[in-house]
Amino acid sequence: MNKLNFETVDTTESNISKIAELFPNVVTEDENGKSIDFELLRQELSSQVVEGNKERYQLTWPGKKEAILMANTPINKTLRPIEEKSVGFANTENVYIEGDNLEALKILQESYLNKIKMIYIDPPYNTGKDFIYKDKFSKNSDEELLDSGQIDEYGNRLVVNADSSGKYHSDWLSMMYPRLKLARNLLADDGVIFISIDDKELFNLKKMCDEIYGENNYINTVSVNAKVSAGASGGGEDKRLKKNVEYVLIYAKDFASIDSLPTLYKESELMDYIRKMKLDNKSFKYTNVLYKMTDVEEVITIKDGFGDDIKVSKVNDYEIKSVKQVARLENISEEEVYNRYYDKIMTTTNAQTSIRNRVWEATEGDKGMFIASFTSKSGKNKGNIKEYIFVGKQKVLVIWLRDTTIKKDCKIYKQEKIGTYWDGFSWINVTKEGNVRFENGKKPIDFIIQNLTLANCKDNDIILDFFSGSGSTAHAVMEYNKNKQTKLKYIMIQIPEVVKDKEYLKYLSEEKMEPIITDIAEERIRRAGSKIKEDTNADIDYGFRVFKVDSSNMKDIYFKPDKFKQEQLFELENNIKEDRSARDLLTSVILDLGLTLDLSIESKFIMNHEVFYVAKNTLIACFDASLNIDLINELCLDNPLKLVLRESCFKSYNDKIYVFERIKKLSPNTEIHVL
Repeated sequence: MNKLNFETVDTTESNISKIAELFPNVVTEDENGKSIDFELLRQELSSQVVEGNKERYQLTWPGKKEAILMANTPINKTLRPIEEKSVGFANTENVYIEGDNLEALKILQESYLNKIKMIYIDPPYNTGKDFIYKDKFSKNSDEELLDSGQIDEYGNRLVVNADSSGKYHSDWLSMMYPRLKLARNLLADDGVIFISIDDKELFNLKKMCDEIYGENNYINTVSVNAKVSAGASGGGEDKRLKKNVEYVLIYAKDFASIDSLPTLYKESELMDYIRKMKLDNKSFKYTNVLYKMTDVEEVITIKDGFGDDIKVSKVNDYEIKSVKQVARLENISEEEVYNRYYDKIMTTTNAQTSIRNRVWEATEGDKGMFIASFTSKSGKNKGNIKEYIFVGKQKVLVIWLRDTTIKKDCKIYKQEKIGTYWDGFSWINVTKEGNVRFENGKKPIDFIIQNLTLANCKDNDIILDFFSGSGSTAHAVMEYNKNKQTKLKYIMIQIPEVVKDKEYLKYLSEEKMEPIITDIAEERIRRAGSKIKEDTNADIDYGFRVFKVDSSNMKDIYFKPDKFKQEQLFELENNIKEDRSARDLLTSVILDLGLTLDLSIESKFIMNHEVFYVAKNTLIACFDASLNIDLINELCLDNPLKLVLRESCFKSYNDKIYVFERIKKLSPNTEIHVL
């Protein structure tokens, strides 16, 4: 029998245990229990004698040690379901969490350890206005402050980090450090994190991520053309260049474990691309059509540099016409020519390849067309037969339009490889995406989808955004699933910050939406899902389960029984808070047992008792205060992997022992837990 803990992981204790496995001699004791002799640990990790502290290359700031401690300190918090705000609670695999993301990340540590494929966050840029964080200052008139959004429901003040603050950068770093540290724990070995940022904290963030994720796990810094959202404003613009670029830092959990990144392409409709080139006084090279190619005969076999065969064939009858000529000949538009002869549109180049030189030598003086066939020894076509076509006395290489374009829905799109500079995203109407206006901080859906694509996201991968704002990432995941026929899941976390802008409040009132960012985001996800379903009826998960971060379901006696007198123990026989429902208890049990929040949940009434089945028989739970043995017998028929009951359902200690023995007899593999 195991008593449930209902406390987040003590990361410090876990880390000490891991160090002890490698270096048992560095583990010592102090007034708080086990600790690490860091000087001795440094010696263990050094090839020379360590003589005290020395200057070294590192990022530091006032409050860094407290930030590390903040990440490691456990909390007695849980998640409580809000079914009335959810969409398809029973069956959806998506999760939306309302609350402080630091607390939420701690709560998720056991259930989602090493399970998140991709994290995308768009954190506060520390502009002096967008950075809302919690502090511990006590203030009077808490009710007034809560209503105005200056404190959260637990009494923590929500404070803007003014750029006049003496700890302007330090406060931001202390806010980000523990969150990024906890986030790393959640990433799978092949997981990747993407962080949007501007130049204000870019370099501090880079050094922080080098420390947390490891410099060797750094992938890239991407520059994003964001002309609309990143435009400079206000005074001083005459002394600085206008900002039109933001950045994305990309890190792997373990660089060696990630797959090769897919090649990203920028797509432009071909005819638009050609017209733009003309406006820029540039010439489009793919303007010829291999109109006819018949009577092909093998004429010679030559050797490549490795001594392998290259078969050379001559085309005795061929004809090359320009796109314009074909358009006139067949009385069709040039666009129709490109579509009709898509596989035969070509250009030529004097590409210097060893194969070209060998074909040139073997067919010297012949102005005709030749095909060189050989087995590819490298690249994506390794082991396959590859053909090069050469034409004319100089044996120029034929290059096909189809190799640089893609044809979709009777349209041809020019593809250009994308590196570390991204543009082409529409920022103009981004505030209205998802059919909900959101004035600040929205990112274009296409931009987030590009991140999802780069991360190689596949079926059942979990996507986490713990600065989820307007819910753009959730929207992007739905669009990605629709386009790729995948089944990605998401977890969104957002603090329920109160909106204060008067004009925006007017809009929210007209839309009958609460002036709270979490409520706005949830409505945006609903509307975006409804639009996708209406337009495509795609087979995707449109729902999400809403949870809120809250205090533990258990009374203090559960965690500190030694602090209570005997008479108080009798008064607190029920160790569960009075305002908590069976659904509340089920959620905390799921988390404490390390199960994920996306598992199916079914509620059944058996012998007038509500019983919860999580992922069929993975977990069976009944939280009624009294049970009978017939119900226990019935539950054992389902052979639960884990069975959870309330402590108070047992009439006596002997009764508990009898029930446990009965369970073990009927279902020997069942883990029994009580709360």
